[in-house]
Amino acid sequence: MVKQKTVWCCKECGHKQVKWAGSCSVCKQWNTLEEEVEIQEKERRFESMVREVAQPMRVKDVNPADFPRISTKIQEFDRLLGGGLVSGSLTLIGGDPGIGKSTMMLQISHALAEQGLIVLYVCGEESVEQTSLRARRLKATSDHLFLLSETLFSNIKIHIDRLKPDILIIDSVQIVYKGELPSAPGSVTQVREIATECMHISKGLGISTFLIGHVTKSGEIAGPRVLEHIVDTVLDFEGDRQHGYRIMRAVKNRFGPTDDVALFQMHAEGLREVTNPSEIFLEERVKEVSGSVVIPTIEGTRAILIEVQALVAASAFPTSSRRSTGLDQNRLALLLAVLEKRMGYQLHHCDVFVSVAGGMKIVEPAIDLGILMAVASSFCNKPIHHETVILGEVGLGGEVRSVPRIESRIKEAIHMGFRQCILPKRNLKGLPKELTQKIALTGIDLVEDAIHALIR
Repeated sequence: MVKQKTVWCCKECGHKQVKWAGSCSVCKQWNTLEEEVEIQEKERRFESMVREVAQPMRVKDVNPADFPRISTKIQEFDRLLGGGLVSGSLTLIGGDPGIGKSTMMLQISHALAEQGLIVLYVCGEESVEQTSLRARRLKATSDHLFLLSETLFSNIKIHIDRLKPDILIIDSVQIVYKGELPSAPGSVTQVREIATECMHISKGLGISTFLIGHVTKSGEIAGPRVLEHIVDTVLDFEGDRQHGYRIMRAVKNRFGPTDDVALFQMHAEGLREVTNPSEIFLEERVKEVSGSVVIPTIEGTRAILIEVQALVAASAFPTSSRRSTGLDQNRLALLLAVLEKRMGYQLHHCDVFVSVAGGMKIVEPAIDLGILMAVASSFCNKPIHHETVILGEVGLGGEVRSVPRIESRIKEAIHMGFRQCILPKRNLKGLPKELTQKIALTGIDLVEDAIHALIR
């Protein structure tokens, strides 16, 4: 017998090395090396290899119509994908347990099956009876929707060849395994091989494939980073299970915009799309309360109004605490330092808590000025007018820098009925008159100008 060779593989970047080390020599991550048995190269390694050899083509000879889009009948999901599902695409969906990944996939499966497409749903983590109970609750009972409870890939491939589906859904990629590999299901080698097999199925047979993936404790998709490189689209399902809202974010998309979001609401009958996120996030807002500020932010191609709440209270301990939800805590510490320096507020004796209402996670710097104003409003215990929106990036010197796509933000504020906007003075240049006539625009250069204008 041929002696098997073991290697140490990084579960983050997929790098292989012959000896164990504390950190990966490529991505520098710690405790990511796992022992794997190296695959013996065969004459035909993948079962789903394309039998026809690809030929080079001129760019002008390629017809984009060869990649038609299929509507899932869920407008928010179609918009997230860039206009619909592309035939032969490979999509990875990740999210916390119980967030609604399987529910969403069953709803999409039913919508596609109702159009006459054959859908094969591989429910490896559950039995067919368990999945059918959920499907009946969601009223996903189309005759073209087939369930398969199987985890061995060779058996799944047999049913794919027999059924010839148009849509393939694997729930989940960490539970499916190849029998010829000695490693356990969910390991680096198994996940990489299964993802590559699914890629060959999608591109070679023209089957649109969805992979449902687990996530780690930090919220990242489990498995090697090469898994995200193989697929065409990566969708991240976010949200608090204690709240009814779910946010699906396009992290990677080869057929549409990236960093776009779609909002859904969980009901007993499944997930329902929310077409106006600004209205949902602001419907429970209490007016004329100190520490509350509305900020227009950009998520992908859409402008959304969010509410940022701040609470400044006297600390009972020698070391004050800084807590944030929905935004970077390091960024909050920087903004508090700017506020202390420019305004002289004694915040080091106070506990500061800042939260983005509704469960959104915002990373863009355009919300800096809004966060500062919310903290200043709570510190002075003076509310900001409820018909005012605030936006702007704050520098270390207290200057307010311009933000991109200012027209989209102002139009969303006008649509939601706001009458005043505090924005960087540099963004006032070039704004059309139809916007300036519908809302009062106040341009500022420094943080203290905004505080003096709104907090008296």
